[in-house]
Amino acid sequence: MNDGFSTALMLLAVGMITVFTILALIVFFGNLLISFVNKYLPEIKTAPALRQTPANTIDPKTMAAIVSAVEMATEGKAKVTSVVKAK
Repeated sequence: MNDGFSTALMLLAVGMITVFTILALIVFFGNLLISFVNKYLPEIKTAPALRQTPANTIDPKTMAAIVSAVEMATEGKAKVTSVVKAK
């Protein structure tokens, strides 16, 4: 082997080992962080969402316009199943 080829192989090996080491450290510390958060910071319980009441229903003409717009935009490939007002 000539000198340039052996240098290239050495750089390849060093680079691959460096990348593997850094990725292993990321996985290790990521799992450590996940374990710490799950142990010491419990999930906050929230109240269940309120169901949609008849006062929040959408006008039938508006619903028809939304359905028509979705059908035209997707060429009939999509279907509107529900519409919820954003908060």
